[in-house]
Amino acid sequence: MKEKYIGIVLSAATIGEYDKRVVLLSRENGRLSAFVRGARRPKSPLSAVTEPFCFGEFFVFRGRDSYTIEEVHAENYFPALRADLDALFLGMYFCEVADYFTREGMRADQELELLYRGLTALTQSGIPTDLIRRIYELRMLAVSGFSPHYDEKEKCWHDDIGRWSLSETASYTVGQILTRPLRNLFSFKVSDTVQAELATVIDRFFKRNTDKSFHSLDAL
Repeated sequence: MKEKYIGIVLSAATIGEYDKRVVLLSRENGRLSAFVRGARRPKSPLSAVTEPFCFGEFFVFRGRDSYTIEEVHAENYFPALRADLDALFLGMYFCEVADYFTREGMRADQELELLYRGLTALTQSGIPTDLIRRIYELRMLAVSGFSPHYDEKEKCWHDDIGRWSLSETASYTVGQILTRPLRNLFSFKVSDTVQAELATVIDRFFKRNTDKSFHSLDAL
């Protein structure tokens, strides 16, 4: 049965001499692995469109035991990521995080949009990449069911371990990251001091809620 998925390629690996196996994050069916027959043959129309970061419509044949990508209508390749090594590896990290938090058979509307907008933000000037990273990490945790809560009485954020020690501005920014519409999520800046506060607490919170070493970070 042939199905159409809206998605982004998270990773790709060679299989044999001419084929690929890709991991696709799809809006309709979450994360899935799929074969791409002949993708490594010269002049294959599926070569470029099955590389990481490719976003578009994927026409997938669902077999008894596996998926096969047969056609792709690409809308964005994010070519600017490949012109900046820091942005490239951070984009790969975003894909690793999306892979970690998603599962096959579960719709991934928010995860897909968050990844798309995170990759887009990396290609735009003016927003510090570390801020983009922390926004992405905290919002992905929230989308996946891990989120700090705000104590109105104490006027501060808490998680299941303890209180977050933040300035008023940093505390407000956490609330913005957790509640802003995704289309506006990567559209603000903060001072260096606030950015450092966010980096400290979000990094600690993220590591407590994951049990994986993300290889792309090693290259940054």
